[in-house]
Parts: sequence; structure tokens; C-alpha cells
Amino acid sequence: MRIGGVQKVTFIDYPQKIACTVFTIGCNFKCPFCQNSHLVLPEKIKSLKEIPERDFFSFLKERRDFLEGVVICGGEPTIYSDLPGFARKIKKLGFLVKLDTNGSNPKMLEDLIREKLIDYVSLDVKAPKEKYDKVCGKKIDIRKIEKSIEILKKREIDYEFRTTLVPTLIEKEDIFKIVKWISPAKRYYLQNFQPQNTIDPSFEKIKPFDNKYLLEIKKIISPFFEMCEIR
Repeated sequence: MRIGGVQKVTFIDYPQKIACTVFTIGCNFKCPFCQNSHLVLPEKIKSLKEIPERDFFSFLKERRDFLEGVVICGGEPTIYSDLPGFARKIKKLGFLVKLDTNGSNPKMLEDLIREKLIDYVSLDVKAPKEKYDKVCGKKIDIRKIEKSIEILKKREIDYEFRTTLVPTLIEKEDIFKIVKWISPAKRYYLQNFQPQNTIDPSFEKIKPFDNKYLLEIKKIISPFFEMCEIR
């Protein structure tokens, strides 16, 4: 695995767990509003100081008495064929594993769940089906996204869906379409866009929605989920 960064502790990214987050390099999407451009754009990746796997696992061994889980995100972790082996090493150290994914590799997701290598999945539902290509910055096989959603809803694993609201791209009516698509479901998180370090620099000039706007949407859609929150 190519590791581009580690957040040594997080109380938010893994619900109800004290965790660390490991950021993998590279992504098969190119969402213009993504704030991890340093993990996606080749010209920025070149300047990254990669973290060797051995250093990451040395860190984990030192934190076994404090951390409960590890969040694997990116970029997009499922582009790596060695993700199962990476997750297995983490599990052997006694940690829970949460995977953050864009849902583009349902076979990998299925394999990880079947082999009990992950304990929680956060799947980014980027947009309504008809807007996926535009929002993700490239041609997307929506059937794979649908399959990943289906897998999470049918398999016995803890999961959440989440969507980032981005002015000019994803707004109230888009969220309603997404809810109609994915509900009913366990958890759905609304995330407000953060205009920093974006893949398309023009998005850094866009003002995020007022939190009141997200609260209004949450109130309307909450009945369709066991839990609906703003993150």
C-alpha cells in the first residue's frame, strides 16, 4: 500500500471509537471539490513524502493500549490489490477496521466483508445517478456503485452512506434524489463542503452552505434512515 499520511488520533471518523486514520495515495475518481488533491493529482503526489508500511505498523504497535480502530481512506483504498493483506495485518494487531470507499470496486468490498477483514464501511454516495459523471470528474460505471450499496444493505456489517453538499454541484434536490435511491438504510451523513486544497482550484472560492440549510434537509430526510446526522 502506498501511504500518503496518517492522522494519529480521531474521535470522529470511526463512530464511537478512538481511532487513527491512514490515507492511501491515488484515486480512480477526480471529484473537483475533493480536498485531498495531494493524494489524487499526479503532480502533487510526486512531492509527497510516502510513509513506509513498516513505519505505520510500528506506530500501531505502540498505540495498541490506546487506539481501538483504524480508518483506511484515501484517495481510494480499493484500487490496491493488496488492501486485503493490509487490513489483515491491522486486524492481527487487534484493531477494528473501518473502510472509507467510493463504492467503485464492489468485488473488493464483498471479499473484505466475507473474509471479515473490515468491521465498518463508509460509502460516499457522490450524487444522484444521472449526475455521477459530472460530480466525479470522469465516466463512472454506476452499476458498480449500485452493487456496493446493495452489498452493504444486505450483508451483516455496520455501515453508513454519506454525501458532501457542494454549492453549484450537490444541493437540496440532489439529496432528495439520493435518499429515494438508497433508503431505507442504517445511517446517512450529510457533510458540508470545505473549500480547501481542492482538485479544481476554483472550488476554493465557493462559500459552503449555511449549517441551517443542512439542518433543514436533515429534518426532511431523517425518517428514511435509522440515523441521519450532519458531520
